[in-house]
Amino acid sequence: MTRKKQVGFTLIETMVGLAVLFVVGGIVMSGMVQLMRTQGTIANRTDMHTSVRSATELLQQEIGQAGRISLAGPGANVTLAAAIAAGPNPTPFTLIASDLSNVALYPGEVLTVDLGIKQEVVTVATANGSSGTALFQVPHALAPVTALGAFATGIVPPGAAAPNSPGSTATVLKLYGDINGDGNMVYVEYTCVQGTAAAPGSLYRNAMAITAGAKPALDNTMILLNNVLTNPNDANGNPVPCFAYQVQPMVGGTCVTDVAVTLTVQTQNRDPQTNQFQQETKALLNVAPRNVVEVYDTSSLVDPLRAQVIPPSVSALLGP
Repeated sequence: MTRKKQVGFTLIETMVGLAVLFVVGGIVMSGMVQLMRTQGTIANRTDMHTSVRSATELLQQEIGQAGRISLAGPGANVTLAAAIAAGPNPTPFTLIASDLSNVALYPGEVLTVDLGIKQEVVTVATANGSSGTALFQVPHALAPVTALGAFATGIVPPGAAAPNSPGSTATVLKLYGDINGDGNMVYVEYTCVQGTAAAPGSLYRNAMAITAGAKPALDNTMILLNNVLTNPNDANGNPVPCFAYQVQPMVGGTCVTDVAVTLTVQTQNRDPQTNQFQQETKALLNVAPRNVVEVYDTSSLVDPLRAQVIPPSVSALLGP
């Protein structure tokens, strides 16, 4: 009689197998948990880098374009609407263009009228939309009109930019001009409210047409960053401002030829590994408003009239 061989595992073998399975499973699960934490850390830092990079790129672009002056949109030919006679007193004139929506003259604006031997530079005495008065030394027919140069105060210098109108500060950057190159001149304020890790602050961008009658109050729709912290002190223990300015003297006042931007931010969520907020300081140490720099050089060496004065409507927006 043949005895059948039993197939299977003993209880001890089963327990050993389960123990090995649990050990291997534990190692795998521990690795997966660590991988998820590392992924969370990377995702936190990526989100933080992306947000602060977007904000600083916008700052860099608008600072670089600050001070640009335009009479109308790109490609629009602006001319006198009627012939102008020369005279000892300011003469009324009107500008016409294919698109007049962007044409807004202001007192003190310097216009270059006509071409060739009849070309002259006139200063607007009074203005109302696309019409104004100026003193003409030469008679003109339907001549082309341009506004050359740039606003010398395209980055509003620190201090009193105009009577009772404060300029840019360590936490408020004020700039204006045709910053988008579309013929629309706008006034922009960046306000940096620094906070702490427990109560972070925000970076606001408040933009409006330079002819706006009043400045809108800051609200949540203007927030570019909502995780702004106080900047670390420098090597000498001095506080580091959000905005710092290189100011140059020029005829009739000062201008800003460089802006330094320093922003410290933290992640929106705590780090899964350390349970702390991750922090980063982003610094743009040398952002030059190229239009202001160009007109600074031009006015210093060639023609001081290329430095266009600040429009009264902008001066009115500088205050609180």
